[in-house]
Amino acid sequence: MKFAKGGVAVTFATLVLLACAKDPVELGGDLVERPGAPQLTLSVDSVVIAAGDGSLLFAAIRNATGPVQYVTRNPSVATVNANGVIRATGTGSTHVVATLADHPDTRDSVSIRVHTFAASGDPCPASRPTFGVATEADRAVFAYDPRAPLNLKQTLQTTPPAVPLSDITYDSPAGGTVTGILAEPVGRTGLRPGIVLLHFSNGSAKLMTPDARRYAEHGAVVIAIDAPYVRRGGTGIFMLMSLDRDELIQLMKDLQRAVDVLIATGKVDPARIAFEGYSYGGSMGAGFVGIERRLKAAVLIAANGGFVTRVTTPGALSQLTTESCATRAMWFHAMTPIEPIRFIPHASSTVMLFQAGRFDALVPPSDAQAVYDAATSPHKELRWYQSGHLLPEQASVDRHEWLHKQIGIDPRAGS
Repeated sequence: MKFAKGGVAVTFATLVLLACAKDPVELGGDLVERPGAPQLTLSVDSVVIAAGDGSLLFAAIRNATGPVQYVTRNPSVATVNANGVIRATGTGSTHVVATLADHPDTRDSVSIRVHTFAASGDPCPASRPTFGVATEADRAVFAYDPRAPLNLKQTLQTTPPAVPLSDITYDSPAGGTVTGILAEPVGRTGLRPGIVLLHFSNGSAKLMTPDARRYAEHGAVVIAIDAPYVRRGGTGIFMLMSLDRDELIQLMKDLQRAVDVLIATGKVDPARIAFEGYSYGGSMGAGFVGIERRLKAAVLIAANGGFVTRVTTPGALSQLTTESCATRAMWFHAMTPIEPIRFIPHASSTVMLFQAGRFDALVPPSDAQAVYDAATSPHKELRWYQSGHLLPEQASVDRHEWLHKQIGIDPRAGS
């Protein structure tokens, strides 16, 4: 993982999404949906942020290409730039309106409320909090509509006799489009095992191609997706701003939809779906396995408890303490409830393999052990390797054979 700052220079605070009605004045236009008509939908209806904080809007466009233009009714309360980044400039309420440049009558709006924020608890936190176990209300934050259209699109890159590998896109439940790859086995009949892959920090779905291809060659249908920060062109996985919370929530929804994609292919056995993630992917997987009920198995490689865990490791504390007390308090307040380690106890029915390096400087062994200890599955295993953050080839051999036993991928040659 990489502790990085960048993007919008705003102070972190809790982001709250409310199911408020759109502003009828701002919406305007023809509200009757016509077949084939341009459509523009923003990711949320209402945003509540603290003074000085920021947030990001995602726009879903259908039957048009954009670009999207944003305006704010009252810039003294909040401003918005051409990329949909909102910055609170005062307190009060206003609206942000989005329109399509080539279809000005196609629009959507978001109500914005800016308030002062008084953080509770430690006024200047730098130590790791006690996470506890997520409640059902916490899990509900990641709920999505499984009946919504996927709008899955595939562009085939390779054809048999090679493993068919496709670039894919599908709609994110939190707005925008998920990008990734899909690899399928050749010459197989019957329902196959399915695997969801999530990349490491500063990685991408494309960089998971060798793993996806190898598993497909051994009989699995494999999907790998880009995390939201990759899709916006970001280089840091968290930036001490409200976007961190937005993107972690969106990632969990996007991963659930990735399972939907596997099942929608009609080639995957819903009872034999696994997840695999390394580093950032493994840490986020600790949350995903406690949210997604359809996983038979999961491999979490070099994983810690999440973002809060990472910033409170000894190697990152010096950077954390350069932030203001208010920034730290707001960020901890927003991120602690969705820390992945809080959700892994809910994965009691998922078989889990943890792999970790005894000399890992990025994920200290104590943090890897803590994630394993938090899992309540009676079928869990932790394997240690004499390595740092990059595990040896033996770890790849081990998890392949483990997945062979758990979901039925083909064994490696010579096994």
